[in-house]
Amino acid sequence: MFVFLCAGCGARLTIPLSQVALPAHAHQKYGNGIQLPVLMESGTFAVDPEPWGPPWRRPEEIHPKEATARGVYAPVFALSDGAPGAVVIAPGDASGTMLIPDRRTGGYCCGLDGADGPNVACVECSLPVASRIDDCSLWQATWLAPNAVCRVPADGIGTDAAPHSWSELMETGKGTPPFEPIATWASRCGAGHWSNYWWSWSPQWEAAAGQALAHLLAASEGQPVTVPGGLVGQVFQRALDALLPAGAPTRCAALAGPRLPAPSEDVSILLVPSHPQTGKAWTPAVPAPYQVPLPFGVWLWLAFPEPDLPVPTSGVLPDGALRDDFDPPAPHPHHLFRADPEIFRRTLVRLPATRSPWLREILDNLTHHMRSGLF
Repeated sequence: MFVFLCAGCGARLTIPLSQVALPAHAHQKYGNGIQLPVLMESGTFAVDPEPWGPPWRRPEEIHPKEATARGVYAPVFALSDGAPGAVVIAPGDASGTMLIPDRRTGGYCCGLDGADGPNVACVECSLPVASRIDDCSLWQATWLAPNAVCRVPADGIGTDAAPHSWSELMETGKGTPPFEPIATWASRCGAGHWSNYWWSWSPQWEAAAGQALAHLLAASEGQPVTVPGGLVGQVFQRALDALLPAGAPTRCAALAGPRLPAPSEDVSILLVPSHPQTGKAWTPAVPAPYQVPLPFGVWLWLAFPEPDLPVPTSGVLPDGALRDDFDPPAPHPHHLFRADPEIFRRTLVRLPATRSPWLREILDNLTHHMRSGLF
């Protein structure tokens, strides 16, 4: 466990926190006017190894050699010149901080988006130490500036606890449901009444699929790829069929991981879980040529799907109604699954395979694929 202190005066800025892997949806922008929940579970923090946030540099200001040295292999809209190593926490886990008055309204739609740089300061010395984000369509979070805070062990709490084993994760880990109610700032009409939510594919799933799809395309080397049917097929097969050429030979991808049987010999691409604490992908005893990481919660649901979850109900039954002890199952989305395009782009430009002409063409035509409903 660790706490974060102000680099200016040493004041304590957080409760004790334990480190976990950076979520795949950490920088996701989802929809328009959507209310997204808190990014991080309380009591945890994650570190972004890449620079993020202002100042930003346009593509014409970045030499290709510099971009390659930073692990970017295709043109991007902008590249951050901020310091790497930003720390993200749940907003409620911060302490001894205050919003900076003249930065509370800069660059926002429905809330704070951190576009103007740190908007949170240390109460003791007024040093800007973090960016509070709660704008619509962004995950609520507090990002600690890496050059304004320092991490120290929490007093009286050990820091040498080993990460959970895969066996422990399989016993205690929870799957991420593939669809969920999406809340909006404004009401919309549905099912004969006005409400401020509707059921859709999970933003976390769309982010995870955007990341994994980029790896699947790189692993394909331009050949067709097939994935198992069912939910895995709903998530990946339509995009793979549209983005890759038809014909043989075809590469096979399959789920692999703890408690799953070994894949058949014709499988060359494995969809494996990433450890939620370390971020490291599960490795089989006999490694496959390609391993595509998935967030543990998404992988767990794909590998061991749970039955439809009931929708909670409230209120009283009308007169004459018969009691039903079983709530109706959660509604399924009314549209085909679409991977998150920006997370797909962000992942793909950081894969060396993107320098291949056929893969670069997919990247260049991403806007077209979005308009066609593929993303």
